[in-house]
Amino acid sequence: MSKSVKYFLLSLMTFWLVNPGLSQEDQMLREAEEAKPGKVTLNVGADLVSRYVWRGQNFGSSAAIQPTLSVDAFGFSLGAWGSYAFSRHTLWVDDSTSVDYHFTEIDLFLSYTYKFFTLMLVDYYAPLPIDTLPGMNYFHWKNQTTWHTIEVSLVFNGPEKFPVQFLASTLLYGADKGKDTTGVYGAGTRNNYSTYFELSYQFEVKGFGIRPFIGGIPFGSAWYGPKAGINNVGINIRKEIPVSKKFSIPIQSNLVFNPMSKRAYLVFILSL
Repeated sequence: MSKSVKYFLLSLMTFWLVNPGLSQEDQMLREAEEAKPGKVTLNVGADLVSRYVWRGQNFGSSAAIQPTLSVDAFGFSLGAWGSYAFSRHTLWVDDSTSVDYHFTEIDLFLSYTYKFFTLMLVDYYAPLPIDTLPGMNYFHWKNQTTWHTIEVSLVFNGPEKFPVQFLASTLLYGADKGKDTTGVYGAGTRNNYSTYFELSYQFEVKGFGIRPFIGGIPFGSAWYGPKAGINNVGINIRKEIPVSKKFSIPIQSNLVFNPMSKRAYLVFILSL
């Protein structure tokens, strides 16, 4: 297999698999918000999701369990987030080649929150069961072939009187390449610095938390789509189900539309 063909196949897999739903980013930001100055806390938890949908894209085509752990202190949060599909997923690379496996992912994150702002660094890693590709080795970090992708994000969380949230994220390193000579995103040799923006607003109605959101990209990317546009719009509705006076179970439902890929998803999330 030629080097150019190999990069093309990697770019296809990157578009469908390396991108790690709303529950993931929400969980990381929740951990960041709990990192109060002068207080050290250890947090563990997990989400059960009916589908893994993130930034308007579906991954794994299966229900999944998504555990989280973190250590929070002095405004910092250091942790790990994972996703493990219950059912096998088939990815067709081309007309004759497919990969059939349980989608798995593990991400590491570090964040710092000061007043209304959170700065977050995330390492995304979702390997394929292909041992011949050097990037599948977790400890392989060469920029051209690693399956890791590093992202930096800045989040603004507005005050209680104006609970708007704005997210700006850019991929800095790893499995995010630009165009090759034929114009295919992901098949080039230089980093693309794929960027994503999202705006949302939170409010409550009769005990239900409601958050409409809209997200998009300013230029094409192997991660999000071939051109600038809106790729994630919808609404998140959440509710605390009381079990006792001191314990309740959060549940969420996300209705997500992706105008770029012409797809729609309805996702249920149970947090433990």
